[in-house]
Amino acid sequence: MDQLWANRAASSEAAVAQRHLKRLWALPGTQLGVVAWPSTRKDRLFGTWHYWWQAHLLDCLVDAQLRDPRPDRRARINRQVRSHRLRNNFSWTNSYYDDMAWLALALERADRIAGVTRRRALPKLADQFVKAWVPEDGGGIPWRKQDQFFNAPANGPAGIFLARYGDRLKRAEQMGDWIDRTLIDPETHLVFDGIKAGSLVRAQYTYCQGVVLGLETELAARTGNDRHRARVHRLVAAVGEHMAPSGVLRGAGGGDGGLFAGVTARYLALVATALPGDSADDAAARDTARAIVLSSAKSAWDYRQTVDGLPLFGAFWDRDAELPSAQGEKAQFVEGAVYASEVAERDLSVQLSGWMLMEAACNVTAVSGT
Repeated sequence: MDQLWANRAASSEAAVAQRHLKRLWALPGTQLGVVAWPSTRKDRLFGTWHYWWQAHLLDCLVDAQLRDPRPDRRARINRQVRSHRLRNNFSWTNSYYDDMAWLALALERADRIAGVTRRRALPKLADQFVKAWVPEDGGGIPWRKQDQFFNAPANGPAGIFLARYGDRLKRAEQMGDWIDRTLIDPETHLVFDGIKAGSLVRAQYTYCQGVVLGLETELAARTGNDRHRARVHRLVAAVGEHMAPSGVLRGAGGGDGGLFAGVTARYLALVATALPGDSADDAAARDTARAIVLSSAKSAWDYRQTVDGLPLFGAFWDRDAELPSAQGEKAQFVEGAVYASEVAERDLSVQLSGWMLMEAACNVTAVSGT
């Protein structure tokens, strides 16, 4: 592993730990991520907590444990898992399938990589995704319960989880095929957001590309079917052309959008390290994915601010990060989505994304040794 990226990932972890990790309601043995820094009293009391942001915090902690296994971090992972369920009213589930998919992915990795196991959680979450599959309604699985919006941010991560967990590979493959049939832009080859009542929602977000890359890479590795590799080749090229034209993944501001580019970097790193095959197209996809991760990471690091010796990442990795203050509008939860703070860098999502990117750079350099 490249020591430079390992050091930068460790600094990113320390920054989030120092500014955002706090005991839940002062209870011993607990920890969640405070959603803003600087924070308000309501933030510190976890009046707002954002389920899917906490799932990504857990995933980043697992990344760090993979990079540098430590007993104290394993304890931190365990606290995060315990507190997530506690804050979620002693439940793993909620009404949003995309939220639950992110948590399922993080819990599966916490079990496999860090040995932090919750025996009931994974079967319960897997059951949610399997039962939500409604091809007769045009899906896919929906974005949330009692909804007719079938989108990539729910089907992508749920598919990755089902590919990795238990014997659900066939359903994961059906999900990949549904996305490919329904949500691919014939002109750019990018992934559309979703389909609602039969109409395409044509927005194209970075993380939609990321989760489909993750799903198709898992399917390529696990099924050996060439069509999955071909889809990865096509989508990596499209991301390079349209979502990282200067080599740096484009940002989407704060709030929920703060996580989009980080998620994309995570799954580009998976392509770089796990896409099978030795054809020229396979090599090109891996090389392109790796190059986007590394040039994004270099840029995000160069444009960071430093506070108390630790990095503060920008919401856009190709321009200077802005220092947030305790004043100004804070992120708001509206209609199932979190909108950005006035200064996006205040949002935990933005800082998790930067950390995720540094861990992704670590992973791609670990394989190639450069």
